[in-house]
Amino acid sequence: MIDSLVTFVIGMSGGSAALGIVLFTLAVRLLLLPLNVRQARTAKIRERLAPKLRQLQKRYGRNPERLSKELNALYAKEGTSPFAGFLPMLAQLPFMWLMYRVATHPTALVGHDLLGAPLGQQVAGVVANYGLVSTPFLVFVLVIALVAAVAWFSARQIKIAEEQPELMKKIMPLLPYGSVLAALVLPLAAGIYLLVSTAWAVSERAVLNARLT
Repeated sequence: MIDSLVTFVIGMSGGSAALGIVLFTLAVRLLLLPLNVRQARTAKIRERLAPKLRQLQKRYGRNPERLSKELNALYAKEGTSPFAGFLPMLAQLPFMWLMYRVATHPTALVGHDLLGAPLGQQVAGVVANYGLVSTPFLVFVLVIALVAAVAWFSARQIKIAEEQPELMKKIMPLLPYGSVLAALVLPLAAGIYLLVSTAWAVSERAVLNARLT
C-alpha cells in the first residue's frame, strides 16, 4: 500500500518526490476546502452567539443535560452544530496518517531528496551523515524555519473567548508550534507536508475571515 502511494505521489509530479508531496498536500487541502468553509462559518456564528452562550451557561451551568439541550437548540436555529468545527480536523487525519507512513517507511523514499537532503531522513540523521555545515542540513533548517514562521502567523490568528479557562488561554496560542516540534523529529517529507498544509491553512483562514466578516 505504501509503495503504491509513493508511486502515485511521485507520479503526480513526473518523478520529483518533493514536488509530488507538495501537489498531494495541495490536493488534500482543496478536497477539504468545503469543510473548512463550513468550519469558518461555524466560528463566526459562535462569535455572534457568544453573549447568548454565556447566558445559557450561567443559567443552566448546574444542569448539564438542560444546558446541552439548550445549546443544541440554539445552534440548530442557526443551521449548524457545536461539533461542526471538528470535521475538517477529523477529515484530515487519514491523509496525515498516510503521509506519516510514507515519510517513516524505511525504503519508500530511498533515493529521493530535496536539494541533496534525503526526504526519508530526520534532521538528526542528516547531521550525523552530512554534518552541520552542509547543504542537506541547511535545507532542513530552512524548512523548519518556514514552519516556525507559519506557526507564528497561525498563533496570531487564534481568537480566545473570554469564558475560556485561564489554562486554555495560555495553551491555545502555543498549539500551532506543535508543527515545529513535529518537523524537528519527523523526516523531511513530513516536514514538507506540514509546511505546505499549515501555510495553506493560515492563508485560507485569513481569506475566509475577511470574506465572512
